Amino acid sequence: MKTHIFRLQPGQDLREELKKFVAENNIQAGFILTCVGSLKKATLRLADENEIRTWDEKFEIISLVGTLSQDGMHLHIGLGDKKGNTIGGHLKEGCVLHTTAEVVIGESEKHKFSRELDENTGFKEFKILRRD
Repeated sequence: MKTHIFRLQPGQDLREELKKFVAENNIQAGFILTCVGSLKKATLRLADENEIRTWDEKFEIISLVGTLSQDGMHLHIGLGDKKGNTIGGHLKEGCVLHTTAEVVIGESEKHKFSRELDENTGFKEFKILRRD
């Protein structure tokens, strides 16, 4: 396993920066090992909803999980507010960093992740390929 470790800056969009990092580093089978930091704006698609919601308030990033590849990303984020309440969902563009994000990505050097349309779900779903 290869690891990639980096820090993002205030004002950057978390999803866009992850997408850019994956492209620039040609990550074929990546996964989030850890991410801590804070947002000043959050944009999520909530569970079992097609609606995308935005909150203009500060949150701590308490969890970020998912897979990363040249074919796309599937990321879920958990956030905590100043009262200790939590929200979570699919990470969308529009999650703007408040102070930082410390990100560690793992990468399998033996696999390639792909996304293909699944007739049953109607979504591009995860496919795992061996890399030779």
